[in-house]
Amino acid sequence: MRALRTGRYGTFCEQTNSVQYAAEQTAKDQKAMTTDPLDIHSLPGHLIRRLHQISVGQFMDHMAAEGVDLTPVQFSAMAAIHRHPGIDQASVAGLIAYDRATLGKVVDRLVDKGLVQRCVSKADRRAREVSLTRDGTALLEHILPIVRASQPGILTGLTEAEQEVFVALLQKATLAGNDLSRAPQRDLPARHAAE
Repeated sequence: MRALRTGRYGTFCEQTNSVQYAAEQTAKDQKAMTTDPLDIHSLPGHLIRRLHQISVGQFMDHMAAEGVDLTPVQFSAMAAIHRHPGIDQASVAGLIAYDRATLGKVVDRLVDKGLVQRCVSKADRRAREVSLTRDGTALLEHILPIVRASQPGILTGLTEAEQEVFVALLQKATLAGNDLSRAPQRDLPARHAAE
């Protein structure tokens, strides 16, 4: 093959061959993803982890755009606390499927930010009850529409109908595997659920 032009990045033919090679490699990689069971890009666990990265990245970008310093886990904790004011920390951990020790640190950060208040339970002095402060309630009300509006962006590339099916399948798989988790989601005990 004759070189037509020499430039900063090599000859035109070399560049063309590199582009063609990259396209062929991409096609091979895509084929491998559908046929090679050992390729991580076809494993549900890897794909779920990647989608989680995308979800967290988008959440953090939306919060940063609003000037809000809040993580997805902090948001989840605040949402659970908002629905059940005075709930104990252990129950919050169960509702959002998070381990108790780590959730304690999440609540510590929310208390430090002035978004959550914590007090010793009157019913069980070993337990800590939590509720949102006025600032916490105002922040949650401010960001909730932003969080809701950002959800479809996590599933970019899927039609609205596909997104509904995908979410339904995620719920089904998550529910079926809940007890396999190191921090399974737990409903509130009957005494809290009625409150």
